[in-house]
Amino acid sequence: MTESDAPTDGVAIARDTDEQVSTAADAALRLANVDETTRNEALYAIAETLREHEADILEANAKDVAEAEAMLERGEYSEALVDRLKLDATKVESIAEMVESVAELDDPLGATQEARELDEGLELYRVAVPIGVVATVFESRPDALVQIAALALKSGNAVVLKGGSEAQESNRLLYDLIREATADFSTPDGWAQLIEAHEAVDRLLERDDEVDLVMPRGSSEFVSYIQDNTQIPVLGHTEGVCHVYVDEDADLDEAVDVAYDAKVQYPAVCNAVETLLVHEAVADSFLPPMVEQYEDAGVELRGDERVREVVDIDPATEDDWTTEYGDLELSIAVVDDVFAAIDHINTNSSKHTDSILTEDRETAETFMTGVDSASVFHNASTRFADGYRYGLGAEVGISTGKIHARGPVGLAGLTTYKYYLEGDGHLVATYAGEDAKPYTHRALDASWSPGRRSID
Repeated sequence: MTESDAPTDGVAIARDTDEQVSTAADAALRLANVDETTRNEALYAIAETLREHEADILEANAKDVAEAEAMLERGEYSEALVDRLKLDATKVESIAEMVESVAELDDPLGATQEARELDEGLELYRVAVPIGVVATVFESRPDALVQIAALALKSGNAVVLKGGSEAQESNRLLYDLIREATADFSTPDGWAQLIEAHEAVDRLLERDDEVDLVMPRGSSEFVSYIQDNTQIPVLGHTEGVCHVYVDEDADLDEAVDVAYDAKVQYPAVCNAVETLLVHEAVADSFLPPMVEQYEDAGVELRGDERVREVVDIDPATEDDWTTEYGDLELSIAVVDDVFAAIDHINTNSSKHTDSILTEDRETAETFMTGVDSASVFHNASTRFADGYRYGLGAEVGISTGKIHARGPVGLAGLTTYKYYLEGDGHLVATYAGEDAKPYTHRALDASWSPGRRSID
């Protein structure tokens, strides 16, 4: 159902949302048993359908971008949001390739994670299975809808999708194309659902009886709102207040290149650096060429007092250290040593991604074990924090929490597990009382298959 067809009163929206959630829940039970070959064929069909409808996708996206640019002129949208919204032919092709890369990943379902013999002929297996119904609420980037849907399909999960109103036309068309592409396969109808009304989100959050996981992508305030208004487990994708620390033992030429890439290569995304930290011993030699490169690229810079003793930039405020700019803006601070850098990051970061630039491996180890973030890098740009670059095929988001998944969440983050016990009339009474038989509790190098009885 599209927003133009949807009812406008809250009761009707809640009723229709309930129907969509229930349909997804029914589909999830059937999708969990769809074989890997069928799921992969459906994914390849999605990729081909996107390519065939490139012109339609760009036309729909152009409508969204035109409206967003009008909102930008009125000061209601940011430049970063508009940048994330835009698609072109190259982007459409990269989306199609992303879907194919998901199809080419190993099947996450049915894998035996652990096997143990409890006694002869009594064998316990822990096996990967889908989570069930996954709901996602995200903004701006229409390619996120395809990423999430592709990962859900590959991992056997039904998905409820809620994109931002700024990408409404793009999201509607992409959703319709995904449904069209998968209709001829054995994927259950209704495995993917699209909701649009704000009221539908509030109703969705009440459906802890059939929705198994909610994954919001947005600001910390938005994720907190979701967490505070649902009993469904929440896997939060929040802001990216990322840091690069230039150590006294850094290769300074390399450091300039990495720090530049981390900010300028694509400043609108959550893994772009927002704060640059510089060891006091290299501030005089590093900051002038670094600032020159940033300013040539149009980066608006702010620094603490120690930075401004070396280079002429605007002063930083306390709020700058916790701000995700999402644009060509950057705050810079000089720190005493690696421990001061760690303290600054753990105090101000969003626990997303942070990087140290140094040739001293002991210092790198101190930093990497001391910084409490989902991804911690050594001599690499923070922009590498991405599901595709990690080899996950794609990502549904980057979790800055610690349970149940952390960092870029790909297929593994969309699975849970069941315990399967294979026996042959075994009784608990045999292992109780004075004549109790002992358990063997022997680790097995084996994979579960239905009806398995014994291991040679």
